[in-house]
Amino acid sequence: MTDPTPPVQDLPSDLSSPEKLAAALEATGYLPDEGLATAAYLALVMHRPLFLEGEAGVGKTALAHALAEVTGRPIYRLQCYEGLEASQALYDWDFGRQLLHLRAAEAAHVNDNPDALEASLYDRRFLLARPLLQALEDSPSVLLVDEVDRADDEFEAFLLEVLSDFTISIPELGTVRAVTPPLVILTSNRTREVHDALKRRCLYHWLQHPDFDREVAILRRRLPEVTEQLAREVARATAKLRTLDLLKPPGIAEAMDWATALHTLGARDLDPDVAARTLGAVLKYREDTERVQMQVRGALFGGG
Repeated sequence: MTDPTPPVQDLPSDLSSPEKLAAALEATGYLPDEGLATAAYLALVMHRPLFLEGEAGVGKTALAHALAEVTGRPIYRLQCYEGLEASQALYDWDFGRQLLHLRAAEAAHVNDNPDALEASLYDRRFLLARPLLQALEDSPSVLLVDEVDRADDEFEAFLLEVLSDFTISIPELGTVRAVTPPLVILTSNRTREVHDALKRRCLYHWLQHPDFDREVAILRRRLPEVTEQLAREVARATAKLRTLDLLKPPGIAEAMDWATALHTLGARDLDPDVAARTLGAVLKYREDTERVQMQVRGALFGGG
């Protein structure tokens, strides 16, 4: 592993401190706390990947998109899953176009130099760039490696190698190196533990569910049509849901969906009957819905 790139001060003035970055993110509708804004700022200036862990729906993926917006960089997303292979993350050759090229060359009788013909099959125009290669070529960029905990150990080891020096070797074409290392955001819902070797390469931050005031602020910022009272009551009820023994506690994304559903039905506050009929916006398992409806309806929809 190569040494990390030394910190550089190459950010525009409106992003030149954690506080200014936080303000820029808030302007996009993403409200980070002080710790998250600091971690994101350090990832930018130190050219270090930022590893985000936390429950689903706390805003890990959304941060990457907000950072792309405030920095003006394109974003490339690699969705991880079991069985993901390096070729699906790096590049592949467009076999169909290569075959057409070969047939066209044969029809034109351009076959007196087999070596040149073979070399022409591996021209850059026949290469299908996947997210990792796209992020390195389109520099500077934001690379989102989403739910890395779902990938296999082998892919995790491969990813560590790529993130060590931000280079990719293509045997037929040579080495691709990012002019400016991409801002890499890795997310994990902690379905399994990611190896220490990858974590050591990254800055780390644990995202928690927002506190009550911040969740209200997020709902009001992202859903300005929702009343203040409805936003507060949805935030309070969602926080209570997270204290229950649910299969899938709701995140801020589910709170937003719930508030939107209630508003769509004309609710200006958390009416118990309408709220009970819209639990499908905030709870995603039948067992969770039944538990809420049967056991804690009064505590959930009441005040306090």
